[in-house]
Amino acid sequence: MSLARVGLSYLIAFGAATGWLLWGPDTEWLWLDGLIADLIATLVVFGASRVHGNSSLYDPYWSVLPPYLVIFWFLAADTPGVEDVRAVMLLVVVFVWAIRLTGNWLYDWPGLHHEDFRYAPLRDGAGRLEMVVDFAAIHLFPTLIVFLGLVPAYAVLARPGGEVNWLDIVALVVGIGAPILQFVSDAQMRAFIRTRQPGQAMESGLWAWSRHPNYFGEISFWFSLAFFGIAGAPEDWWWLLAGAVGMTVMFQGASIPMMEKRSLERRPNYQEIIDRVPRLVPRPPKRRVPA
Repeated sequence: MSLARVGLSYLIAFGAATGWLLWGPDTEWLWLDGLIADLIATLVVFGASRVHGNSSLYDPYWSVLPPYLVIFWFLAADTPGVEDVRAVMLLVVVFVWAIRLTGNWLYDWPGLHHEDFRYAPLRDGAGRLEMVVDFAAIHLFPTLIVFLGLVPAYAVLARPGGEVNWLDIVALVVGIGAPILQFVSDAQMRAFIRTRQPGQAMESGLWAWSRHPNYFGEISFWFSLAFFGIAGAPEDWWWLLAGAVGMTVMFQGASIPMMEKRSLERRPNYQEIIDRVPRLVPRPPKRRVPA
């Protein structure tokens, strides 16, 4: 029943977005058309979140919106000089990532009785501005940061670009490797959760080399999109990297600190893991200091 309600909400949201793209005023800029459609869908999902009293209804939006937008740009663009091979490689990367991440959400999601632990404190701390914070921080901000991360995809799919080169291959390898790394790290975490003792922290497999390998994979995916954009327009590197850099700042400045604060409160040995295991980029951990 929870999945049906979420599915109906998203059907209405993307139906409204598609209605805008098909029958709304033409802005003459495909990126702006996409952004307006994105914001319309976000507003509908926000309304559904309020109706159900659960902001986690927005969670799958992160992974279902990018395929929608890249397909729109791919089909709507009629620009001479677009490099089709690069465009196809980018679409493959986006869909592999989106299928993996959406599947992961479906596998782990317990239903509408569950909400991400980070959301309630944000709303509760806002007092009378609770609805404003719910919309701006939990719904609008992620929508805008994801759109910024997709700007290189727009550059590849709707603007002329140079011939396929070595950086496209790097982008493809990173873009496919990122969801594979996430898949492995999530599988290792699930196996650990099934047998862990109370208060025990994960520190094996990929998690022995990085405290957040899943986040490293996520950031790597967004850098792969930036690499595709730069491969086609090297002179535009400074703005094509903006989305990936923004993602890194968000994870490093908000998501990781919130997760680590919770782990420190719930797992007595987590400080020792912080002292030994790299925070994000996987590399060999420091040796354990004997007791």
